[in-house]
Amino acid sequence: MATDSNNTPSLRQEEKADRSLIVTMAIVTMVVAVVAIIGFCLMDKPEEFIEGQVEGTNIRISGKLPGRVAEFYVEEGDAVHAGDTLVRIHSSVVEAQLMQAEAMQEVARSQDRKVDRGTRVQIVQGAYDLWQQAKAAATITKKTYDRMERLYAEGVMTEQKRDEAKAAYDAAVAAENAARSQYDLAKSGAQKEDRQSAAAMVQAATGGVEQVQAVLADAYLTAPADGTIDQIYPETGELVGTGTPIMNLLKADKRWITFNVREEMLNDLRMGDKIKVMVPALGKKEIETEIYYIRDMGSYATWRATKTTGSWDSRTFEIKARPTEEVDGLRPGMSIIYNK
Repeated sequence: MATDSNNTPSLRQEEKADRSLIVTMAIVTMVVAVVAIIGFCLMDKPEEFIEGQVEGTNIRISGKLPGRVAEFYVEEGDAVHAGDTLVRIHSSVVEAQLMQAEAMQEVARSQDRKVDRGTRVQIVQGAYDLWQQAKAAATITKKTYDRMERLYAEGVMTEQKRDEAKAAYDAAVAAENAARSQYDLAKSGAQKEDRQSAAAMVQAATGGVEQVQAVLADAYLTAPADGTIDQIYPETGELVGTGTPIMNLLKADKRWITFNVREEMLNDLRMGDKIKVMVPALGKKEIETEIYYIRDMGSYATWRATKTTGSWDSRTFEIKARPTEEVDGLRPGMSIIYNK
């Protein structure tokens, strides 16, 4: 009996210690839970934002004159005004065609002036000589064209050079026909029909000159609008063909922003709404814009649901908005941030 009475107080002390430990652990657990709940409630939710970019209108500067870039009058980044000269293109072939056309025009005018004076032996002989000269030129240009055609068929010559040779040959044939007509006119004498024919030849020759001059007008390319030279493609001395882009002009009066959103956000983004966006490149400056364009981007931009139930596919829409006022330094390619 003495042994049992001695062990009882020891057992009670152990039970008290166990209860104290359990109570302490419970209190600590409650404190941790309360702190976690408070922290969760006070924790700031991350801001939801959409990133887009600034866009602008680019104009490709090109001409119809094939030739070699002779000189640039601007550099990339230069601000230009409508009508400013940008580049000069040199084409020796077209300039030679102009000389030939002007010569034929002068011949036609001379014949027109002389047709009413009667036909002298010298006039007939002169017309014959001009015809023979034009005939020889047609023969030479025909050989040149045939050679170019063979080289083009073999893949040695470009299509442009072949076409230039064909144009020169056609012009020579036309000149030969015109000279032959003048020769026949000189032989037959000046009649009413002859005078009409001479006048028509003058008009035809004048039209040929104007046609070549119209092509040569693109020797100097000018800016179609105010803006900034964004990019220059060829270097000085390089050959360019008809319609080849020479440079890009970024218009000064066309700026807008674009970004993509899921269709759930369209309820807060409507046509004509004014929204504020932040431009990091301008010192995080906020600018006001007005929505003018909303368009479905198609099935390729659809957000697919990850669950078979309880969710749905969401389409993507493109939003465009214009700044409500001019913003200094706003350039295409800059990022914009829109906070929902």
